[in-house]
Amino acid sequence: MARMPAARRIGGDIDPTSILAALPDPVMVVDGEGLIRFINLEAQEFFDVSATRVLGTKLTELIPEDSPVLGLLEQARITHATVCEYGVSVETARIGPHSVTMQAAPLGDPPDFVVLTIHERSIARRIDKQLNHRGAARSVVAMAAMLAHEVKNPLSGIRGAAQLLEENASEDDQILTRLICDEADRIVALVDRMEVFTDGRPLERQAVNIHAVLEHVRRIAQTGFARHIRFIEKYDPSLPPVLGNRDQLVQVFLNLVKNAAEACPEQGGEILLTTAYQHGVRLAVSGSDSRMQLPLLVCVGDNGPGIPEDIRANLFDPFVTTKMNGTGLGLALVAKIIGDHGGVIDFESVPKRTIFKVSLPVTDQNGHGEGA
Repeated sequence: MARMPAARRIGGDIDPTSILAALPDPVMVVDGEGLIRFINLEAQEFFDVSATRVLGTKLTELIPEDSPVLGLLEQARITHATVCEYGVSVETARIGPHSVTMQAAPLGDPPDFVVLTIHERSIARRIDKQLNHRGAARSVVAMAAMLAHEVKNPLSGIRGAAQLLEENASEDDQILTRLICDEADRIVALVDRMEVFTDGRPLERQAVNIHAVLEHVRRIAQTGFARHIRFIEKYDPSLPPVLGNRDQLVQVFLNLVKNAAEACPEQGGEILLTTAYQHGVRLAVSGSDSRMQLPLLVCVGDNGPGIPEDIRANLFDPFVTTKMNGTGLGLALVAKIIGDHGGVIDFESVPKRTIFKVSLPVTDQNGHGEGA
């Protein structure tokens, strides 16, 4: 059986292989011939095999030969760079189906060795949650269509009747008729806000300069709701254009920046805007074998108190909010728009550091979205 080169000791007493073995995610090392040269305990548990059985055998003993994992390994070898793919389906008779994130990174020495890491509990589940966000947004579409028909029309009649009563009502009764009209108007305004979800027209997309979008959003914010907040911008000027709809992207980042501004402390508030290119990030497209490249990362951060633990799991669901008078539709709409763009949105939050991360596709030389 082929063996890995003896690991060097670092720091006097630490063996690098013991670090790999202790990681909480499944990790394997595969050589240029597709042989498994190392497998940690988590990977053994994930595939329900023992190291003695699989070391020196082909990776295809564990996964099907048509698995995208094999292409991911080859891409890492060719590009000499770390590549990552979300939403990879791994299914065998022994372990059943799993939706995971696969990350392949060249080991460097030997040059054809690749480290394969499987993220099942962290990134992949957050991406699965993102798909649930899209489903939640679709449920709002159906609800908004129903409310528009079943609620707005009767409300119009109720408001009209209240106005007629008001003409001959006493001063005390006019207070009540005015209350009826105000509440009817408030419900209609809420339904109007929800009707934005019902727009089922195909999204018109073109090449969009994401930095122009962010600069436009920043100017709006600093002349209004965020005039007393310091903006920190860290942009990668070499980024290619986003394949998107400019107006909808403005709406997305305006919502995120407004939320960040409202979360900032009254003194010393800061909003961080960053862009970066993340190589090799792909998302499996549901219902097809294609992969959407999502290399463009846009982050909106703030130094507020953080997102309460009890709403984090449902933050992008409709009607979930921490605001006193909020409707909870803003982030649901953001999730819908990002989903319509074929992207994903995620967040990290600790006290004094909350960051929303938006991954988007970019245009190719012909102005279309980049595929796999």
